[in-house]
Amino acid sequence: MRLFLAINLDLGVRRALLDATVPLRVAAPTLSWVDESRLHLTLKFLGEQVADVVPRLSASVSDVAARHKRFSIKLSDIGAFPNFRRARVVWMGIERDPRLELLQHDVEVACQELGFDLEGRPFRPHLTLARVKERTEADELRRLSRASKRIDFEEETGVESIDLMQSNPDRASVRYARLHAAPLRTN
Repeated sequence: MRLFLAINLDLGVRRALLDATVPLRVAAPTLSWVDESRLHLTLKFLGEQVADVVPRLSASVSDVAARHKRFSIKLSDIGAFPNFRRARVVWMGIERDPRLELLQHDVEVACQELGFDLEGRPFRPHLTLARVKERTEADELRRLSRASKRIDFEEETGVESIDLMQSNPDRASVRYARLHAAPLRTN
């Protein structure tokens, strides 16, 4: 089973984000755009795992969540990895927040204690909006870059739980299933 740890977004925020980014999809229709239901902030990608890791991982993530109070994050800015000229991923940024960075760090440490590899790259919080296909034309990427500069979207959303998610690919796309929700403290 393919697993990851995430912060799932409120439905209203996902819909507002989708509405605000329509010009991007119009500018670059050949990209693989992420469905509204799959918009999330990945805290840790775990990859293929055996099913018996789920209870230990759920307990460990619940311990981490219990040490953190709920907070809000701010979504803003459109970008691409590595850049728009050679884009592989188009994303919505998340404003840097020490609470989010500490939460992600604690998730990383908890996963390491369970035997998962440490992530070698710095945490760059973002929501993946689209994946760029290998044969995407340069003109389309230029249109996408211009359209991204016209997106004026800022939204706050609450971080209420750390969710253990399973990714289930099928012929048409990928479906996500939440296996466990570890709520953050309310006070």
